[in-house]
Amino acid sequence: MFQASITRRTVLASAGLAAAGLLASGCTVSDIPRKANGMPSTPTIPRFPAEWEPHARTVMSWPTSRIWAEDTPYVRADIANIARTLAESEPVLLMASPDEAEDAARRCGSLVEVVPIPVDDLWARDTVPVFIENADGVAGVDFNFNGWGDKQLHTRDGAVASEVLQELRIPRINTSLVAEGGSFETDGEGTLLVTRSSIVNPNRNPGLSEAQIDAELRQLLALDRVIWFDGVVGEDITDAHVDSLARFAAPGVILLDVPGPDSPEDVWSRSSAQAREVLERETDARGRGFEIVELPQPDFGRIRGTGDDFLASYVNYFVGNEVLLVPEFGDRRADRRARDILAEHYPSRDIVPLRIDEIASGGGGIHCATHDVPA
Repeated sequence: MFQASITRRTVLASAGLAAAGLLASGCTVSDIPRKANGMPSTPTIPRFPAEWEPHARTVMSWPTSRIWAEDTPYVRADIANIARTLAESEPVLLMASPDEAEDAARRCGSLVEVVPIPVDDLWARDTVPVFIENADGVAGVDFNFNGWGDKQLHTRDGAVASEVLQELRIPRINTSLVAEGGSFETDGEGTLLVTRSSIVNPNRNPGLSEAQIDAELRQLLALDRVIWFDGVVGEDITDAHVDSLARFAAPGVILLDVPGPDSPEDVWSRSSAQAREVLERETDARGRGFEIVELPQPDFGRIRGTGDDFLASYVNYFVGNEVLLVPEFGDRRADRRARDILAEHYPSRDIVPLRIDEIASGGGGIHCATHDVPA
């Protein structure tokens, strides 16, 4: 163990790999769900906790040159910046391949714990287990990461879930389902948001129906209500994870990614509209309707990033114990609006904007690069 001196996703590139045979400090009182009388509600065990609840640590992953090639120094700078910033207020554990662990430790600073675990890419949200709480503490569900349906090299990342559970000495829950952490969004009270495109898909779960997957998710993650959005198939490597589309800000309150100014109608705008339609008619596990808060994308003519894979979604933020990390893209008006909306809904967190252009150019964001472990 080291102590630091402490295109994701391009479908075309991934298809090229396939063709070559090579076939993602405590929670303050104001954030805790409350009963009508103002007293904190008692969590049900087992359950899938929300991200705003206390973390024991956050896990990240050090990107490798065999995925990022000449862009490796730039994407590593983005990851190191996230890790250093987050480590000021909560423990951060960074996985790095053994031959790169010392370099990662040097770049990330003395507050970041670097562990030598072989990895392929930076997308810890997808490769690390999904954690639940039960009567014995915390357990991790290993969802059998398969490179988003064999779209990307994942010989190392396919073993990350098992390695992390061994490192943290957390019990493993097995399932035959294939999924990624970015596919799931929970309110901590038994409600899950998920896209069909990212899990009811023959590249993950051939032969399984939505009803079968729904039933398995309810059992694995102790859910009472699963809300399904259509998503988008084949337009990005994840098949449209929900964590860039819709996020709970609190039970009953959802932040929805919507197109920015002058955005053309396309598969992504239609996906957002369809998600809104679903949320307007659905209720959560406790029978509440949803308050939908729009979180508009920036004006693509005003951002620094370029390329078809650039993810300009403010919804892909990360809620830490004391801070909320949100991307900033260079459209000053939109960046400020996103910070203001998030500050309103997370009043106990410091809103920290971070420049992550290289990560975004790979089709991901801050949430994609981080995975919280419940306290």
